[in-house]
Amino acid sequence: MDLKVTEIFHSIQGESTYSGLPCTFIRLATCDLRCRWCDTEYSFAEGETRSIDSILQRVREIGCPLVEVTGGEPLVQAGAIDLLRRLLEEEYRVLLETGGHRSLGEVPPEVVKIVDLKCPGSRMSHRNHWANLELLTDKDELKFVIANEEDYLWARGVLRDRQLEGKLTVLFSPVWGEMDPQELASWILRDRLSVRLQVQVHKVIWGPDRRGV
Repeated sequence: MDLKVTEIFHSIQGESTYSGLPCTFIRLATCDLRCRWCDTEYSFAEGETRSIDSILQRVREIGCPLVEVTGGEPLVQAGAIDLLRRLLEEEYRVLLETGGHRSLGEVPPEVVKIVDLKCPGSRMSHRNHWANLELLTDKDELKFVIANEEDYLWARGVLRDRQLEGKLTVLFSPVWGEMDPQELASWILRDRLSVRLQVQVHKVIWGPDRRGV
C-alpha cells in the first residue's frame, strides 16, 4: 500500500520521554485537524506518494533503531497501520505521534502511542476521541499542549476526573512562543501534579522554523 509522505529525516527527538535521543522521523502528509498553533502546516498539502517498501529502504539507510511515525495526522491514511507493522517486523522501536481524534484500535500494541489530547486553546478539543484513553497502557504517553491557564485547568481536570495520574506518562507542553514555561512549571508545582513538563528540544537546538529536524 502506498502512502503520501512529506519527509523522512534523522534528527534528535524533541518531545516525549524519548527526548534527546537520535530518531528517524517519517512524517506522513495530510491532517483533518486545524489546530490554532500547528507548527507543521506544510504537511497538509506537501508530499510524494511512496510505497512502504521504499519508505523502509530509506529508514534502513539511516540506520537508527528508534523510529517515529508522525504527521500531519498519520492515522488519516489507512496504510499507516501497515507501515507500523512492517517497522515492528524489522525490530525497530516504533513511536506513533497522533492527535488522538482517530481510533487507536488497530494500532499494534507494541507501538508506543504518544497521544496529543487537544485542549480548548487548540480550537479542536471537540474532536477528541475519548475512547482512546481506554486503549493506552503504561508504556504510552498522553500529551497536553498548553496555551494559557484555561488550557492548564482543563488538562488538570481531565487528569483528575479520569484518574490518569500514575497510570501512564503525562506530558504538559507549553505552546512555543505563547505560553511561558516558567509559569506552566509554577502551576504544576503548586498543584503537585505528577506530570512531566516538556519543552520542544528540537526548537531549542535549531529554532522554531527549520524543517527536517
